[in-house]
Amino acid sequence: MFKGVYTAIVTPFTADGAVDYEAFKKLIDVQIENKVAGVVPIGTTGESPTLTEEEKEKLISLCAEKCKGKCQVIAGTGTNSTDKTIKATQKAESLGADAALVVNPYYNKPTQEGLYLHFKAVADAVKIPIVVYNIKGRTAINVETPTLMRLITDCSNIAAVKEASGDLNQMKEVIAQAPSEFDVLSGDDGITLDLIKEGGKGVVSVASNFIPAKMVSLVDAALSEKYSEADAMQKELEPFFDGEFMETNPLPIKAALAMKGMIEEHYRLPMCEMSADNREKWKKILEEMSLV
Repeated sequence: MFKGVYTAIVTPFTADGAVDYEAFKKLIDVQIENKVAGVVPIGTTGESPTLTEEEKEKLISLCAEKCKGKCQVIAGTGTNSTDKTIKATQKAESLGADAALVVNPYYNKPTQEGLYLHFKAVADAVKIPIVVYNIKGRTAINVETPTLMRLITDCSNIAAVKEASGDLNQMKEVIAQAPSEFDVLSGDDGITLDLIKEGGKGVVSVASNFIPAKMVSLVDAALSEKYSEADAMQKELEPFFDGEFMETNPLPIKAALAMKGMIEEHYRLPMCEMSADNREKWKKILEEMSLV
């Protein structure tokens, strides 16, 4: 069901702080042209915490409209309130999203039982597939493998996990224990190849905002078990994978897109521009890779 490159798309803003919907549509066009498997609006990279409900709905609607029949749309709907997450996921379903990306409830640090009940309640409230977004570094809680296995068993529409725990061993455990139809996607560009070699199906990618064709080629080669080819691509892209997280995501990737003239570089506080030193380091990496 979920296989390939899914772009965690940025949300462009104008100088006055409004969402730049025209730039957003152009970014989606680039993704479709480069044959990504799907687009993921309203995720971490899309600065979801600073968006209003109306903005989120419009972004999902635009994404679903442009991607229909061309690639999948996995809308970010997770919050740290189960009730709000249910409502957001139901809305995404009604707007045409193919699936929902539901992040661990952040800040309130539920127990494993609380996590199970949260994800189950969301899954039971909709028909579209749910992709569990496990990212301990941003949420302070990890979905342990036994909890995920319970959810897979009890909820037929919990279809995949975006694994951004940084723990490859945990990801291998999930792949070994989950049914074959359950898909494990990397949440980290840099370990995508390693994960696919272990049985993963692809990546929810930050890098593909800027280098979609290269990410599609890397993942396609890996999924086709052309590992020498994929290894060479991985080595070529490692400076990019390191640079895109030299400051908090999505600061570097939005800076890169702005350098290329694809968006204006604006953020909503508390997100802000990269430091001048890091920006120069990042620009140098992109120049040395002939990307700007």
